[in-house]
Amino acid sequence: MQFPGSTDINNGLAAKRRWIYISYWVLVTLIFLYDRTYLIQKAGLPNFFICCVVRVSLLMVLAWANIRWLIPRYLLHGRYAGYFALVFLLLVGYLLVQSLYDYYLFGYILGPYRKTQLSASLIYNFTHTSLYLLLTIALKFSIDWYEQKKVLQEIRVEKLQAEVNYLRSQVNPHFLFNALNSLYALTIKKSDDAPEIVLKLSGLMEYMLYESDEAFVPLEKEINYMGNYLELEKIRQGNNADIQLTVTGNVDKCLVPPFLILPLVENVFKHGISRAVRDAYLHIHIEAGKTLEVRIVNNKPGSRQPDQNGGIGLLNLRKRLELLYPDRHELEITDMPDRYQVLLKIDLPC
Repeated sequence: MQFPGSTDINNGLAAKRRWIYISYWVLVTLIFLYDRTYLIQKAGLPNFFICCVVRVSLLMVLAWANIRWLIPRYLLHGRYAGYFALVFLLLVGYLLVQSLYDYYLFGYILGPYRKTQLSASLIYNFTHTSLYLLLTIALKFSIDWYEQKKVLQEIRVEKLQAEVNYLRSQVNPHFLFNALNSLYALTIKKSDDAPEIVLKLSGLMEYMLYESDEAFVPLEKEINYMGNYLELEKIRQGNNADIQLTVTGNVDKCLVPPFLILPLVENVFKHGISRAVRDAYLHIHIEAGKTLEVRIVNNKPGSRQPDQNGGIGLLNLRKRLELLYPDRHELEITDMPDRYQVLLKIDLPC
C-alpha cells in the first residue's frame, strides 16, 4: 500500500484551499450583486458594475492583507496589540474609501439619495465589512484546522503502515525457522519425504518473496499458501494427523493482508498436534461472506497448558489486527476440556 509523499499532500491541500477561497469569493460576489440589483435601474449598468467591482475588490484586499500578513506575523505569534491595531487601521482605510465612493454614488448619481449622510454610510460599511472579515478569519482557521487534521491523519496512517510492515517482516523468518527445523529433522532420519518438503518449501518461499509484497492479497492466494503449508506439515507428521481445510464463500473477491491466518495454524502445530500422542486432528473452516470468519479446532496434547499468547506469531497477529482493523475484528482462543478452539472474525465483506 503506497501513501502520497509530503509534497503530494501539500500540493493537494493547496489546490483544495484555492478552490475553497475561490468558491467563497464567488458566493460573496453573487450576494453583493443580488443586493445591488436595484442600481441597474436607478444608476445604470456601468455604475452598477463599478460599484460591485469596487466593493468586492476592497473586501478581497482587506481579507488578503489580514490572512497573508497580519494573522501569520502578528496573531499567530501572540502580538495581539499590534494585530488589532493594524486591523483597525485597515478597516479605517477601507471605510473611508468605500464610504466616500458610496457618498458620491448615492449622493450625486442617484437623485433620491442626495440627502445621504456620510455617517450612515460609515455605519453600514463598518457593520457589513466586519461581518465579512470575521467570516474570512473563520474560513482561514477552519481550513488550517482541516489541513492539520489531514496531515496528522496521513502521518498516523504511514506510521501504522510502517509498524504493520515491520510485524509482517517478522512472520517470514519465524515461519522459515520452523520449516527448516522440520526439514532438518527429516534429513537426519534420511526420510524419503525430504525432497517433497523441499519442493513444497520452494513453493511457499516463492509466495513469500514475490507474491506477498502488496499490503493486501486475494484470500484465495492466502488459502493456497496455507494449503501448501498444511501439506508440508502432513508430511512432517507422517500423515497420521487428521488435518482438514474447508473453505466457503467468495474467496477470490476478498482481500486480506498476507500471512494473516498462518500464525493461527502455526500455533496449533506448535502447541497442539506436534505434542499430541495419538488421534491428533486439526479442522480449519474459512467462510468469506458478510464477514470473514476463520474457525480452527484441534485436540489438546494431554494435560499440558498452552501458551495463550502463542509466541511471536500470535503476538504479531494481534498487533496487526489492532492496527489494520481497529474495533472491526474479534479473536477468541477458547480452552475447552478436550480441545482448543480459535475464532477470528473480521468485519470485511467479501
